[in-house]
Amino acid sequence: MVAAFRRNDEEDNESSFEEDSLQDSDEEGEDLDVDESIGRYGTWERTPCVVHTLQLVVNMIQKEPAIKKLLDKLRHLVRLFRKSSVAIERLLGKCGLTLTNDCPTRWSSTYLMMSRALEVKDHVASVAESMTWDSLQPSEWQRLAILKDLLLPFAEHTKVLESDTNSLSLVVPALLDLRGHLSEFSRSRSYKDAATLAQKMSANMELRFALFLDVTDDRFSPLAAAACFVDPCVSAEVLLENEDEEIQDLLKKAEDYITRSVTPRICEEEETDEEENRQAETAETAPLPKQPRFRFFSPSCPARPRTPRASIRQEIQKYKDTLSKAADAQEWMEFCDTVFERLKPLALDLLAMPASQAFAERVFSVTGDLSTGRRNRARTTLERSAFLKLNSGNSS
Repeated sequence: MVAAFRRNDEEDNESSFEEDSLQDSDEEGEDLDVDESIGRYGTWERTPCVVHTLQLVVNMIQKEPAIKKLLDKLRHLVRLFRKSSVAIERLLGKCGLTLTNDCPTRWSSTYLMMSRALEVKDHVASVAESMTWDSLQPSEWQRLAILKDLLLPFAEHTKVLESDTNSLSLVVPALLDLRGHLSEFSRSRSYKDAATLAQKMSANMELRFALFLDVTDDRFSPLAAAACFVDPCVSAEVLLENEDEEIQDLLKKAEDYITRSVTPRICEEEETDEEENRQAETAETAPLPKQPRFRFFSPSCPARPRTPRASIRQEIQKYKDTLSKAADAQEWMEFCDTVFERLKPLALDLLAMPASQAFAERVFSVTGDLSTGRRNRARTTLERSAFLKLNSGNSS
């Protein structure tokens, strides 16, 4: 019995040691990756999650008293329907759909609630009348439609940016589109409260996203602009063909950032080439050792000729001139294999950066659902299960 307990203790110690060693190796690998990235491009600055920040702007809709009162009335109507099986059955019989409520922690849920309510508003009014409930007035439905139009671009860009398949290059186009939408909406006269809300949301966006768009801000980071510049799908339309002075300043900052980031790597490569050439020249000029008679030998290899290479500024200008030839990012990558040998490595790194942390949070959520108190030690199995869950197409 005692031996069995000792055996279990030994197994626990061995397994814990293996887990610690795996964790230490993972941490060492992460440290090496960080050191390598810092050595290549300098210190990376932290940028906030774009989609999370967008939701902070969208949540301002809850702070306008008149709009909040209208939304509370809609929420009350939705709760009445969802609590009544009779009302739900009647609504499903009329249109095959039911009302959805919003959730403070679910992105675009307020927009989805209004969208569904407007889609079935006639059937909702009919069922509410049969249940002797107070429904929304026609003017209130009209105001809800205006609010839905206000939040529509935010919901669309949230859907795009939260995906792990879209990169940081789409951030600047999305922010510019939302800025133009709010500016146009703030001049609307049909719903004064919505116009006032659009003005406040626009000011809040300018403050929160100054690090991406305002080159004069102390927190400005050219990372998103540089990613947009090296993405051939959006660069021409968003940056190169836009004559706005602010956009041109943003383009200049992106080019300067790319030049600074690529130059250290070029210097290292040139130093390596020069060292190899010096070694080859030394081997060529050094006296050859005396060889035995009747034995053939080959002389030392001559110094490798240095092929002329375009500067990074020249590559950037050539990229801007030839950008219209590429139809998509993959075609551009194939085209630039031999043309933009200095620009391509940085472009690959920038286009691999996600615009949102949503995918990482989904991984945490999935692993939390898959793990229980009895599976805390099933590390490898949990990783494989999470991989299958996230890549099976049914994770949503």
